[in-house]
Amino acid sequence: MKCTNNKRMAYKKRRRRRRRQAAAAAVLTIVVLLAAAGAAGGYYLWDQSRDYIGEYEKTAYNKALYQGGLAAQDLCVASEEVPLEGFQPDSSLHAAGLFNLGDEQVECGYRMFDRLYPASTTKTMTAYLALKYGNPDDTVTVSAHATDFNWDESVAGLVTGDTLTLYDLLCGLMLCSGNDCGTAIAEHISGSEEAFAELMNKEAARLGATGTHFVNPHGLHDEDHYTTAYDLYLIFNAACADQRFMDIISMDSYTADITGADGTVRTDTWTPTNYYAAGLASAPDGVTVIGGKTGTTDQAGNCVILYDESSDGTPYISVIMGASDKTLLYDQMNQLFSAGMNKG
Repeated sequence: MKCTNNKRMAYKKRRRRRRRQAAAAAVLTIVVLLAAAGAAGGYYLWDQSRDYIGEYEKTAYNKALYQGGLAAQDLCVASEEVPLEGFQPDSSLHAAGLFNLGDEQVECGYRMFDRLYPASTTKTMTAYLALKYGNPDDTVTVSAHATDFNWDESVAGLVTGDTLTLYDLLCGLMLCSGNDCGTAIAEHISGSEEAFAELMNKEAARLGATGTHFVNPHGLHDEDHYTTAYDLYLIFNAACADQRFMDIISMDSYTADITGADGTVRTDTWTPTNYYAAGLASAPDGVTVIGGKTGTTDQAGNCVILYDESSDGTPYISVIMGASDKTLLYDQMNQLFSAGMNKG
């Protein structure tokens, strides 16, 4: 996984270098024109050159204006829908997006600014904050509140009084989508779920995710808990900048040593919920799925956000939200891969 992040950084460095070289060439051209024009025509040419620089900057960045305008470097930016030839969203789909991290382009954006329920894709933000504000080696004691979930809600099997590390909780959170892990993390970082939700919203705003509002660390349904496909990309992209996060989402499984309240030690093994990692779905030829996060509720439908690479090593983030069932979710994701990552 270390080489994945290295490749991503190399793409960005090459792109910045090309921009600087092109900008330098543009400025040199302007200087030559000014010198040739002489004092009499100098002011006119400089006034015209400012317009040229402005147009060049827009063209070179090739980004539509979005809130921060051209200041949002190293992000895929768009201000409206971005259709992708070859990708036909199902009528039941809530949103979809494909973000080219190498070229910093939105390759596909279907309803990507609509406010939607994120289900357990919420846990990406929880993991991001745990790694930012916590120490993975910390020992955490699981509270009664952290184990208070219904039988049909996704949990990692934690028991009140269990002790395990914050890193263990992160693996249970991102791999088997444990709601109990999410609450235990929130209480450890902020003291309560409510205080942690305030931190989530503060950090979402800092990342530019202005269409997002969280009320819990796990994504169980609440009318006031929502995000957008684009905001989900922003959050996931920020999390992927941490190698520890990348290491976790790329795991095939993780075994935790958990000490019960009575001092006995047991092991639990957690595996990823996304179908590519589980061997229940196969990506098209030329596409490698590194890992990601799924989410499902009745209101959110079936959702998944992934970090993937094309055959030439270009990194992407892909998201599908609101598919009516798992089969459609991965069929649509494969269609998105084929249309956007295998274009030629």
